[in-house]
Amino acid sequence: MQVFVTRALPGGALDTLRALPDVACDVWPDDEPPPYETIRDRVPALDGLLCLLTDRIDAPLLEAAPQLRVVSQMAVGVDNIDLAAATRLGIPVGHTPGVLTETTADLAWALILATARRLPEAERFLRAGSWRHWSPGLLLGRDVHGATLGIVGMGAIGAAVARRARGFDMRVLYSSRSPKEVPDARPVPLDELLRDSDIVSIHCALTPETRGLIGRRELELTKPSACLINTARGEIVDEGALFEALSAGRIAAAGLDVYEKEPLPADSPLLVLPNVVLLPHVGSATLETRGLMAARAVDNLIAGLRGERLPFCANPDVSPRG
Repeated sequence: MQVFVTRALPGGALDTLRALPDVACDVWPDDEPPPYETIRDRVPALDGLLCLLTDRIDAPLLEAAPQLRVVSQMAVGVDNIDLAAATRLGIPVGHTPGVLTETTADLAWALILATARRLPEAERFLRAGSWRHWSPGLLLGRDVHGATLGIVGMGAIGAAVARRARGFDMRVLYSSRSPKEVPDARPVPLDELLRDSDIVSIHCALTPETRGLIGRRELELTKPSACLINTARGEIVDEGALFEALSAGRIAAAGLDVYEKEPLPADSPLLVLPNVVLLPHVGSATLETRGLMAARAVDNLIAGLRGERLPFCANPDVSPRG
């Protein structure tokens, strides 16, 4: 069986795959993702495909793969994959939920603290040789302890972020599609959350309903002293509206790990703003978590190749090809 892996993976998961006697494993050798055309040209001969969020797996590509038994993605989200087309064609799609919850929550908290306390600005100030003396008004940020945290999307990661907030004696509000049992957190409508929160942290999935969820109108509801954190998906926030709000002082700061277009374009206006902390989509970037994600992706792939039910399937109603 022929398998294509669109990037080298951390940990020993690929060794497990390569050790299978009936599997020929081809791994894309570059750190840059393979072009769409490269994947499309290879899929007609593939039995399995292990891909990443940066790979576009659309209907034409899937339709060009008559013997493809499984697509396994090393990510929780699958918005880069045409799930409806895969289901229609009898191709189960694997993903890696659960593994990165705590790690991504840690990263969200790193952004909360760095943004509220202006840590990147302070480091740049020091490195530039601008620190001449202690000053009572130097680089004043905002307290995190005792503040109000608004969580948009109370799934597993949102709940993990809320749990950490207890250690900071924070008041926690959340907006979600349905009420959740989260200790010391109160469900409120999104508009109320935006008006009352000192820190707004986004943790909802990207869906047609959440695309552009935070736009100009929503940012006008926030406190001028508020910080916006996004570790979910870039398309949930209108970046143009966010730039305008940050530039005009309608919101104090933002901490972003995800963007409407990734990688963030070199001419993005966000890059010139001092009150934005920008990270290159590293929410799950620890040795432990990425290794677990790779292992889970390989487990899904092997199950699909064997015609077995995927341990973690994004389209569980699929009827696999015979």
